[in-house]
Amino acid sequence: MTEPASPRIVSRDEWERARAELLVREKAHTHAGDELAAARRRLPMTRMERVNVVGPNGLVPLQAVFEGRRMLVVYHFMWKTGARLHEQCEGCTHSQVAMNSQVRAYLAARDVNYAVFCKGPWNEIVAYRDFMGWTAPWFSTAESGAVLATRDGGDLRCYLREGDDVYETYETKWRGIEPMLPTLQMLDLTPYGRQETWEDSPAGWPQEKAGSWWRRNGRPVAQWTRTSSPPSVVQIDAARNQ
Repeated sequence: MTEPASPRIVSRDEWERARAELLVREKAHTHAGDELAAARRRLPMTRMERVNVVGPNGLVPLQAVFEGRRMLVVYHFMWKTGARLHEQCEGCTHSQVAMNSQVRAYLAARDVNYAVFCKGPWNEIVAYRDFMGWTAPWFSTAESGAVLATRDGGDLRCYLREGDDVYETYETKWRGIEPMLPTLQMLDLTPYGRQETWEDSPAGWPQEKAGSWWRRNGRPVAQWTRTSSPPSVVQIDAARNQ
């Protein structure tokens, strides 16, 4: 197997100069991000219609998802109803890996709750959540109508609660959800980056289709941390028994 190309080798002094030049651009990028965040904080908000979701306690109003907190961040998980474990979305699975209880504790410290919404039926989505070992609250929007509909999932939305009224304050999708994927930011620091074809990399750098590496040997990568068994005919509703 041919080794991929590598960065050119220079003296320590030359490397320090190149790193210093890049640092100027990195600081400008950080400050631009701060300005965008400031603009987000100045967005208006829009009142949500009354809507219910299905959770472990059955049908509950959207207000209940806040769990008493003032703000709520919701990720909409793409779903394939009736599909097997390994057939569920590798991108959405990737997005939830970092959303552990410790991260949610820090959000809660700033009066923010986190939850996952999914248009799949409750028994299927909770089985998948439990199979993956996730502890974040999940809710089904299968009976919520168009109020909480998304393009298909993969969207991130923010809400503010004032008494019994809920307002949507922000939403994003596509690359806008990358803050949930710290692996991508870590890879951006490495010499080969994400190793995807859309990236502007030198000739000879390893590259493949964006997101293709999120699935390995027939299933989302993170599923291999839950079981060493190959993908099988086990249906999603049997996940609790694995």
